[in-house]
Amino acid sequence: MRFIPITLPVVALFSLVTVSCGYSSSSSEFPKLAEEFVYKSLSFSPVFASSQGLHQYGGVMFDTQLDDVGNRALQQQRDFYVDFHKRMEAFDKNALTPEDRADYEIIDSQIGLALFDSDMAQTWQRSPQSYVELVGDALYNPFLLEYAAKDVRFGHIIARMNKVPQFMETARRQLRQAPPEWAKVAVEENEGNVELVDKTLRAEVPAALKADYDAAAGPALDALRGFNRFLTEELPRRAGRGQGGPGGPGGFNADWRLGPEKYAAKFRLALATDRTPDQVLADAEARLKAVRAQMLEISLPLHAKWYADHKDHADLTGDDRENKVVKEVLDHIAQDHSTPASYMGDVKKDLEDARNFAKAKNILTLPAGSNLQVIPTPEFERGIYSVAGFDPAPVFEPQLGGYYWLTPIPSDWPKERVESKLREYNFYNLQLLTLHEAMPGHYVQAEFANAVQPKPRGVLRALFSNTPYVEGWAQYITQTMLDEGYMNSAPELRLTFLKQELRVDANAILDIRMQTNRMTDDQAMELMEKMAFQEHEEAVGKLRRAKLSSAQLPTYFAGWRDWLRVRELVKQSQGGAFSLHDFHDRALKEGGVPLPVLGRLLTGKDLQ
Repeated sequence: MRFIPITLPVVALFSLVTVSCGYSSSSSEFPKLAEEFVYKSLSFSPVFASSQGLHQYGGVMFDTQLDDVGNRALQQQRDFYVDFHKRMEAFDKNALTPEDRADYEIIDSQIGLALFDSDMAQTWQRSPQSYVELVGDALYNPFLLEYAAKDVRFGHIIARMNKVPQFMETARRQLRQAPPEWAKVAVEENEGNVELVDKTLRAEVPAALKADYDAAAGPALDALRGFNRFLTEELPRRAGRGQGGPGGPGGFNADWRLGPEKYAAKFRLALATDRTPDQVLADAEARLKAVRAQMLEISLPLHAKWYADHKDHADLTGDDRENKVVKEVLDHIAQDHSTPASYMGDVKKDLEDARNFAKAKNILTLPAGSNLQVIPTPEFERGIYSVAGFDPAPVFEPQLGGYYWLTPIPSDWPKERVESKLREYNFYNLQLLTLHEAMPGHYVQAEFANAVQPKPRGVLRALFSNTPYVEGWAQYITQTMLDEGYMNSAPELRLTFLKQELRVDANAILDIRMQTNRMTDDQAMELMEKMAFQEHEEAVGKLRRAKLSSAQLPTYFAGWRDWLRVRELVKQSQGGAFSLHDFHDRALKEGGVPLPVLGRLLTGKDLQ
């Protein structure tokens, strides 16, 4: 039976999420409401809840469950968010303490994003990779996270595996149409699920559970392979057929673009910044030009040293000269790179170097323990994490540690493709990658987040961290490490970092222009390869990512710029008493709040 609620237009959604009136609840009651939001919203996804260390709630054992993705469950979730927002309206957020108001704004944005997904983006009927990745997480996390004895965890895996056939059948019913790019990635990632079930997990199952595992694996594998056939053969024929369910009758299309109106709505909710998409776009395009000019300045002495038989291309002007000189210098730097066999080992060494430097310079308080592991990116996640990623420690069980994912170079890649990848992630760029993903980037920020008190507030801010805060921190602290003299202030490292900044600038430009239909694929490739000096393999991967996600790629740029704005606000407020170490610790101890909110928490003032 299908439910057909009224679909809210963008204007109505903003009204729902931002307007408050008729206050009746005491501000002292708000923390209990915030805690209720955390646990109730987690209960909608047993897979995510258990991965965060919440193994049961309301009498339900999450470890053995898959998410309910049927229409009735989706309708109930939507009803919860609408009703919860009405309950939020009973509070005057301006009368709350600053910390409670920060939590209020986080919940407000989460409700808006949930309703946006239900009523506008409608990913539940357009995104096959969301189902594929959920199955992968459901089976992989109990294998990876040692929250119980191995036989207990494999019992949970088997219980979930038994539910895979029904889950995939529900996914088939829900999907109406998908952008071809999304379906292609879903097929690739689902092959990773097949590999996970048929080889990785099968090789590790305890002997006493082998028969049960084999009995569950057969139907699960049939369902996964059948889903791939569905994606390649049947789903493309579904365009325009059927309607209904949460999100309303609306019609389906296979365009991955949100379009200007929907994109502006999601941008506002997802970034929670005080700037519009076009303001961020203008800033990113201006930064791209300024950074290129700075790269030329740094490149000229290196060019004279490495290409003494060349002229400095003074006969060229503007972009042409920048492209020629900087590209030749970057090409020389790129020659110093790992091999496919040494890739992982080199990153582990970089991690230790970064830890030692951050400690020696007292840049911030480092985590006392060492609960971070460097592992290959799970195959079912490699569609969007084509290079690397960070998976933080479970919020409810932080002692289990976090994981720095590094995507291996496939053994079947041709030599040219392998070389392109290794040149892009050369000796210097691998260093920067580790600063960003692990030390003192995402890993350190996540460890601080898991220590936020009181615990219910820490859980809220860790689970629903503002993405510009998280991604912006990783970019900002990488810059800070270089500003403090990392690797003896090598010009090669600074130039590579500026190339990375060009990537961040290009990420924002790509997402905003492509999602609003103001950039073609060819223009995107030209931006990345010619203006941002990216290797072809990197540019191809980023173009695909730009089509798989929305309002995520600009978070690096917007967050980075806003972290600098927050620091400047604090420096102005403290004057000569400002301490970089203390600023970092105080800012991280707030957890993942929106950056305009962070500025107010630290100074009582708005960002300038």
